[in-house]
Amino acid sequence: MTLASRALAQLATWPDLSQAVPSCGLGQAVSSAQGEIAHFHSDRDVDLQLTDRAIRRFAKDFKDSGAIRVVPGSQWVTIRLDAASDVDLLLTLVSVALQAQQAWPDPLDRPPAGCNDQRGAGFVKTDLSRI
Repeated sequence: MTLASRALAQLATWPDLSQAVPSCGLGQAVSSAQGEIAHFHSDRDVDLQLTDRAIRRFAKDFKDSGAIRVVPGSQWVTIRLDAASDVDLLLTLVSVALQAQQAWPDPLDRPPAGCNDQRGAGFVKTDLSRI
């Protein structure tokens, strides 16, 4: 069992989540009543939708983590699953995402603009000082 399949199996047991077809059409997804939360694109990479406010709130933590990629202007972060601790990080951030969807909805009520899988190649640490 890959780390991604392990994480997806755990998230499928959460009462607020259900498996879904990702809007980007790649891989598998989980959604809440408010919309998509995560896209599993490979055995290693998961895109997670957070609000702009949540991304700003955790920017320093994200910058210090080699497992997280932030794309400026995107409400999605990409988590690279290389170790069991990365799955724990993902599960924690899914909980944050669920809370953020409820507590900090997009004030402009914009539809999320695709996941990070469609935004650039490679897994590079992004300069978070610009967001």
